[in-house]
Order: sequence, then C-alpha cells, then structure tokens
Amino acid sequence: MVQFEELRLRLLESEKPLKELASALGLEEMAKEVATLEEQTAAEDFWGDLANSQKVLQRIAALKNKIKAYEDLNTAFDDALVMIELSDEEGDLDLLEECENSVKAVEEELDKQTLATLLSGEYDNNNAILNFHAGAGGTEAQDWCQMLFRMYGQWATKHGFKFTTVDFLDGDEAGLKSATVVIEGENAYGYLKGEMGVHRLVRVSPFDSSGRRHTSFASLEVMPEIDDTVEVEIREEDIKMEVYRASGAGGQKVNKTSSAVRLIHEPTGIVVSCQVERSQHQNREVCMKMLKSKLIEIKEREHLDKIEDIKGEQKEIGWGSQIRSYVFMPYTLAKDHRTGFEMGNIGAVMDGDISGFINAYLKAASLGTLETK
Repeated sequence: MVQFEELRLRLLESEKPLKELASALGLEEMAKEVATLEEQTAAEDFWGDLANSQKVLQRIAALKNKIKAYEDLNTAFDDALVMIELSDEEGDLDLLEECENSVKAVEEELDKQTLATLLSGEYDNNNAILNFHAGAGGTEAQDWCQMLFRMYGQWATKHGFKFTTVDFLDGDEAGLKSATVVIEGENAYGYLKGEMGVHRLVRVSPFDSSGRRHTSFASLEVMPEIDDTVEVEIREEDIKMEVYRASGAGGQKVNKTSSAVRLIHEPTGIVVSCQVERSQHQNREVCMKMLKSKLIEIKEREHLDKIEDIKGEQKEIGWGSQIRSYVFMPYTLAKDHRTGFEMGNIGAVMDGDISGFINAYLKAASLGTLETK
C-alpha cells in the first residue's frame, strides 16, 4: 500500500545517518575504554582511593548508558521497519498510526543522539549554573524574570535533570530580582550554554490598569559547575565576604540566623551568593564553587590564557543585545535572533518546550552560521 511504502522510504532515510552516528559517537573506543576501566575495578587497591573509584564507576556507567542508547535506537529502527513491512503485507490501515509513531520516535532519538555529538567542549559534560537577573522596569521585569526561571525549571524536569535553587531574591511586589540555580545531569552545560544572554518580553502588562503593551528584559548567565579536580587559584585577600539572613521564595524564612553568604571577588567585581545550606561554612563552599565556575566561564568566553588576565569589573550583558524575543501581544511568537528559529505556541515555550531553540543554536554554532549582531 502506498501509505506504508512512503513510510518505509521515510524510515530508510535514517539508515545512513544511523550508521554514521556509530562512528561519530566512537562506540568502538567507548567499548575499549569500558573494558580498561573495568580491569581497574578488579585491582586490589581500587577502593583505596574512594574519590577516584567513584569517578571510575561513574565513567563506566556513563559510557555504558551511551552504548545502550545507541543499541536501543538500532533495535527501534529494525522493529519499526519490520512493523511497516508486516502491516503492508496485511493491508491493515489501522496500524498506520502506530507505524508513523514508531518512525517519528526513531527520527527524534536519532536527532537527539546526533546533537549530543556536537557537545565536545571542555566543560560541556558538566552540570550548569544559571544566574537570572531582572532588568530595569521594576515589577514588570521581575515578573518576567520569574517566568524565565519557571521555564528553565520545566525544561530541566522534562529532560530528567535535577533543578536546585541556590539563591533567590524576591521582587518588590511580584516575581524575582535575581536567582541562582544548579541544573545537574549529563551535558547540562553543553545544552544550556547557548541560552546565555538577554531575553526580551513583549506583552500587555497585568500590572498596568490601562492595559498598555510593555517590553521587559531579563538576563541569564550560564556557567559550567567546576569540580575540585580543576585547579583555580583564588587568593583569600581578593575575596570580601558578607553574611545576611536567609529567606526563601515568597518571603519565607529559611534560617533565623545570618547563615547566607555573599562573596565579592574584588579584582573582577564578580558577586556570588548562596543561602540554601544550613551553615555559613556550607554556603561559603557553594559560593566558592560558583566563583570558580564564573571565572572559568569568563576565561573561556574571552579566550584568555589564564584567570589572572581577567581585568576590571565584569559588566552585565548589554540590554541591547537580546538573543531571543517572546511576544505575547499583538501576536504570539518566540524567536531566536541568532538562528532565526521560532515557535508560535508561546504557551508551550513558557512550559519548557525550548529544545528546538537549543538544538538550532548548537547546529548553527557547529556550522558557524550564528548571527552575532
């Protein structure tokens, strides 16, 4: 039947990219690395260094997951092809929708795994630290900042990432002035690094009784979370520490003592803060980790040879350089100004459906076709 033949040909278009993916992923090298690491686990002194043993086991698990994901995709391709051919032989159009869904699932998973091969940066595999900052405009901008905060939380949850709030400063009447979160999971930074920049909102303000249209801005910083294996020299005399009383979203008290910590790196003007841990000491440790991450991110972005080359105060991203606009009125549209990718379903976007934007950025970055103006 014509419908099944068209579907079969559509599926076969994925056959060559599927074989190329095996090479791009380096499956043979992965299998060899797993074998080598598993030999290490059999050594008598393997558990002598607990920190190293945990890293080895985590690496083995990550490699095996990637190998299994490809094998599952290969199986799904074969199963879909068999289903289409059997359904065609039986001439059963009732099975057409199921066949279409199986082909779509193969295409989506192939696209996802192919995209992951673009994440080859030094820190792409790391967790991501996100800093949200409301722009000028008071309550309107602060409400927009919280909408972005929720959007990335929804995206993280849908993709199996852990979303943890580290710091949160309430808005004056609604929303938030600033917030810091950690998104944990494989390639979190690789996927989210392109989200860094200014995000612009156009809508009829719910805070304006005259029903006028407003434009608001919020900025997002994205940094890789740096673990203790990365050496970053930060002199104690360059750090100014402030303590304050912690409070949660909505004005809720987290701690009645001054356990929240704010660190200021005086050579660069970088400020980091944390209030989620129970003690000053724990919050300071989190702050130091974020400061390291921020310094590394700036070094990479500015193509500097070393941390000490970062000079002067690091200014916020300019409000005139928005990377994406979200229009609620007079029409609905979310558009990325660097890639041209857009979606008309603004509700879905705000509910975390931003993978199209992320994928378009990564593909354009790999091809060198990003708009920079």
